[in-house]
Amino acid sequence: MHRFLRSSSTRLVTTRTYLLHSFVVPSYRYFSLFAADGDVDDGGDAPQPRKSMEGLRLCSANHVPLSPISFLERAAKVYRDRTSLVYGCRNFTWNQTHQRCLKLASALSQIGISRGDVVSTLAPNVPAMYELHFAVPMAGAVLCTLNSRLDSAMVSVLLAHSEAKILFVDHGLLEIARGAFDHLAKTNTKPPILVLISEGDDDPSPTSIVPYEYESFLETGHIEFEIKRPKSEWDPISVNYTSGTTSRPKGVVYSHRGAYLNTIATLFLHGMQSMPVYLWTVPMFHCNGWCLTWGVAAQGGTNICMKNVSPSKIFENIALHNVTHMGGAPTVLNMIVNSSVREQKRISSKVVICTGGSPPPPQILLKMEELGFSVTHLYGLTETYGPGTYCVLKPEWESLPPEEQSKLKARQGTQHLGLQDVDILDPVTMEKVPADGKTMGEVMFRGNTVMTGYFKDSKATEEAFKGGWFHSGDLAVKHPDGYIEVKDRLKDIIISGGENISSIQVETVLYSHPAVLEAAVVARPDNHWGQTPCAFVKLKEGFDIDAQELILFCRGHLPHYMAPKTVIFEELPRTSTGKIQKYILREKAKALGSLS
Repeated sequence: MHRFLRSSSTRLVTTRTYLLHSFVVPSYRYFSLFAADGDVDDGGDAPQPRKSMEGLRLCSANHVPLSPISFLERAAKVYRDRTSLVYGCRNFTWNQTHQRCLKLASALSQIGISRGDVVSTLAPNVPAMYELHFAVPMAGAVLCTLNSRLDSAMVSVLLAHSEAKILFVDHGLLEIARGAFDHLAKTNTKPPILVLISEGDDDPSPTSIVPYEYESFLETGHIEFEIKRPKSEWDPISVNYTSGTTSRPKGVVYSHRGAYLNTIATLFLHGMQSMPVYLWTVPMFHCNGWCLTWGVAAQGGTNICMKNVSPSKIFENIALHNVTHMGGAPTVLNMIVNSSVREQKRISSKVVICTGGSPPPPQILLKMEELGFSVTHLYGLTETYGPGTYCVLKPEWESLPPEEQSKLKARQGTQHLGLQDVDILDPVTMEKVPADGKTMGEVMFRGNTVMTGYFKDSKATEEAFKGGWFHSGDLAVKHPDGYIEVKDRLKDIIISGGENISSIQVETVLYSHPAVLEAAVVARPDNHWGQTPCAFVKLKEGFDIDAQELILFCRGHLPHYMAPKTVIFEELPRTSTGKIQKYILREKAKALGSLS
């Protein structure tokens, strides 16, 4: 039986490592600044001794391991009686949320969950999902939030890989969990304990298969529970499986330190001041809600939870709760701008919405502004705790035409405060590309808000950190003003007749056609050109155009070699976080064979 942490509780005296299964994380003792010469053998990486630093001491008075747990504890003091969470007719105060999380952490400990154990969830954005983001680390355990749109087979794979001891499952996803348990039984893998997150009196009662119901389970705990705080900032707080847009998901491990710092950085770039009202359209299972599960607590805000996302519900909640902030992938923005007049409601004050996941088409950003939203563009990956860069808006842009402003805002910008650097490098030579807005390289990150590593996959971890940078797999250019602009995934670039074609550039043109709702462009094999662009398109309701019309439209806005040679009209496969699953489309294009 594996756990994330070994059971040593002693303070480090010399350089050592924590073993997180199959990958190794360095953890240097904090006293190294004040050590005598030769006391630390660190290979040159740890801080070197400074004899002039006499009289200094590291102790509990001046050092506590950083952890998002502290955000909830502070919220319970500062914002005690303010509303913490609203879900339908249910609402809680920060004092109540704090007490519920203490009881839930206590209940977990009472059934044997201990430091380093993995606790999984399979649920949408419901109150239990929010509470588990604090209660699980308060119990010393590691949270694993599974994608709620996965099928039973994949859920079983991730439960087995994460070695989850307990699974909290929403009542609407119970059959998926049961199917996953059937798969585990076939491989003689012990399933986790099941806790049902119920809603109403019609939900099934506890059984031998579902021994616990969430509210009843929570009530078995005690508010006097002593929080099991991290022994080190490097202790894992969560493992997040990537969305699998290119291959089987990998387990990305976050530390308490990284989660704390990325939470603060995200609050800054979101412009989230004290007591915001945050509408949950970003799945909490995705990068722990871009770390804003912890961030809303830090600012004493109100969480407005939605189980299902639709334009009408978004506008209703904004009007009902005076929402100040929200987030969402470009697919959510696309849903909003293409909603019917009947679904839309007047927005009395600007709602700040952060978008990321894939580059938003400039046309979508412009329409969002017209509807009363202030769009902030973020960029990052699961491996960077979600947001890693931020397109800082410049005052001088306001004098530009709206279309030009939208193009500038669609760029990915520069690193946020939690990162040391984000740059565009040649992945072979590791040299920085010129800031000319033309030369493409790979986006690379380094800093305090990059993952600890891939769970039980040391080879993938080493490859990702090759050369001292995290390799994103995204191709981008750097403009003269230092802002980066993502052009494509390395796997998505189309090479036709020796020329590189950015699928994003072609998609942007397709989105500008009034009949196009969604578009994705991939490579189709070609015996003459090597590859040609193949577009998969979903039309807006009420429109009916043919492939040739779209091809001619693109040829009128792009060099002819970049225009799609093939257009297929169909629904686009997406992950639950809104990303188009291009690997599926690539397989379809490959099956078509050569056009020449």
